[in-house]
Amino acid sequence: MSYLGQVELKSSEIRRVDVTGSTSATHTLTWTPASEQSLIITINGIKQQNNYSISGTTLTLDDALLSDDKMEVIGILDIGEAVIPPDDSITTAMVKDDAIDADKLANSINTEIAANTAKVTNATHTGDVTGATALTIATDAVDIAMLSATGTADSTTFLRGDNAWASAGGGITHASIWDMNTTFQGTADPITTNWVESNTVYGYSSLGASMTQSSGVFTFPATGYWLLIWQAGFQIDSEDSRNNTVRINTTTDDSNYYNASRGRSALYDSGDWTYQSAIATWLFDVTNVSTHKCKFGAVVTNSNTYVTQSMNNGVSDAHGTMVTFIRLADT
Repeated sequence: MSYLGQVELKSSEIRRVDVTGSTSATHTLTWTPASEQSLIITINGIKQQNNYSISGTTLTLDDALLSDDKMEVIGILDIGEAVIPPDDSITTAMVKDDAIDADKLANSINTEIAANTAKVTNATHTGDVTGATALTIATDAVDIAMLSATGTADSTTFLRGDNAWASAGGGITHASIWDMNTTFQGTADPITTNWVESNTVYGYSSLGASMTQSSGVFTFPATGYWLLIWQAGFQIDSEDSRNNTVRINTTTDDSNYYNASRGRSALYDSGDWTYQSAIATWLFDVTNVSTHKCKFGAVVTNSNTYVTQSMNNGVSDAHGTMVTFIRLADT
């Protein structure tokens, strides 16, 4: 038959404290006794009775201990009374796997778990980015507006490895030809009139923005390294002109001009019309379009010498007088 008496006490239902070297009447226990009767107190081996009281975890003796007294306090919990573990005494090993459910978690934690679960559950994306676990960016979905690159994206720039838009710098972006459309006689340095941009004949077409010209002074449409080619045709009838010069004059302060380059030719007396051309070239580093400008001159030793107009303007004369402007690269 089953046992009808009190069950055996477990070690978890017994508490014990030893006190030595104290001269105090009050002492703090590690548990809250159920009553004074649940305590067995001995001092120097002598059991105490009715000479102490308890309040919570505080044990108060009627008389203070002497320094050489040895006190032992044993507490016995009633059967079925809850045993409250001390603070910070529960370890991970004491908790059964999967024993803590959502009801035992803070509401804020449950809310965060639900939100993260929704992100995983609803991870199927459509549009430019598609997929569930592995996402794929659609072809042609990433355009220039989505890039974080610095600089300006346009038809003249490219994206560098440092995520910056930069000028290509290697291609020619401007090129044009200007003709002198009227033949004149004698020296003109500079030539201030009758300049026109070449007509679109014989397949000619300018590239990029054009030069501008006022009273023979040419202004560049953009900074950069510019190649200038100045060609003039000379002719004379039954005389000679031993030194016919073309000059390229440049300024970097929009005021003082200098003869940067020149080309020479000579005409001899053949008893009939004699023809010759002279060419001058110059590489001009235009760092400021407001201050860096140029103009062109023709100087002859015989005032009867003609400087002939360009054939691109529809005349039959084989000698042309023109300037070619080519922007080679950034300054």
